[in-house]
Amino acid sequence: MRYVCSICGYVYDEAKERRPFADLPADWTCPWCGAVKAAFRPEQAEAPAPAAAPAAELPDGEGFAAAGVRAAVCSNLGRGCEKQYDGESAALYRRIAAWFTAAAPAEAGGLAELEALLAADLERGYPALRAAAQAVGDRGTQRICVWGEKVTAILRSLLQRWQREGEALTDGTEVWVCSVCGFVYVGDEVPALCPVCKVPAWKFDRVEGRAGA
Repeated sequence: MRYVCSICGYVYDEAKERRPFADLPADWTCPWCGAVKAAFRPEQAEAPAPAAAPAAELPDGEGFAAAGVRAAVCSNLGRGCEKQYDGESAALYRRIAAWFTAAAPAEAGGLAELEALLAADLERGYPALRAAAQAVGDRGTQRICVWGEKVTAILRSLLQRWQREGEALTDGTEVWVCSVCGFVYVGDEVPALCPVCKVPAWKFDRVEGRAGA
């Protein structure tokens, strides 16, 4: 049996590894992107994609309707435009993202609430946005959804690791962010290619720690 990482596409082949996937420890992570074991899915024959839920099913005030999430979506759209060398559209999306960021309410709740918000985006938000893009034939937004969904998934995965490992997750190592798609990587050196958007390593920025109060 082969298992595929839903974020970067890494394949764990039980026959080659000579170890059942189920026997891997709970804290095992993807060798390429660092995703948790739960991010892997059994490899299956390609099947027609299920019909996406209509965008109207997403209630106002939830998922992508929230100001903070809209800011993230616009920021990702801006990065996508940047990769397509459309600087004018990228600048406009950044301005919209900045407006929504300023309008977002102050942070509230703890890690459990944050994980619930990430899960809601993956289960409802992205399917709704993808459905809306498909309805109008917006292939660019559909492509951004692919990136955004994977980035959200790695954020949720890292959050789950943080809840399990605490500060040990980042002690003695570095945190990197892809400047194009927003993928976050924890490790001494960045991957040769971004696991999500495939840009080279030099497109990653190192995250500097916060200064003491």
